[in-house]
Amino acid sequence: MFSHVMIGTNDLDKAKTFYDQLLSTLDVRPARVDGHRIFYITKTGVFSVSKPINGEPATCANGGTIGFAANSPEQVEKWHAAGVAAGGTPIENPPGIREGAGNKLYLAYLRDLDGNKICAMHRMPN
Repeated sequence: MFSHVMIGTNDLDKAKTFYDQLLSTLDVRPARVDGHRIFYITKTGVFSVSKPINGEPATCANGGTIGFAANSPEQVEKWHAAGVAAGGTPIENPPGIREGAGNKLYLAYLRDLDGNKICAMHRMPN
């Protein structure tokens, strides 16, 4: 459904360091830098971080979450630990199983360096 997701940052170098460390736990290669943007390109889509083109400060989406797919609960745990080590802020419950509407998910949530809410998710068998 989606071709790409792009979020804003106020410090591209710090964002690249943070997301390179975080996304490496999901087997994503370091970002490609394109002027005021960085791109993480995978077979399933593109995640990008950009300094706002209009020159205004980047702000996070109130109520928005960017979710990254993980292959296992262990990968979710590694993602969360790498994000905290890179300066991310743990939010909500600690990483773990959440159940609802017939789904069993292993989730972890963080705020990145610019306050964006991000999540790693592994869909578990019921």
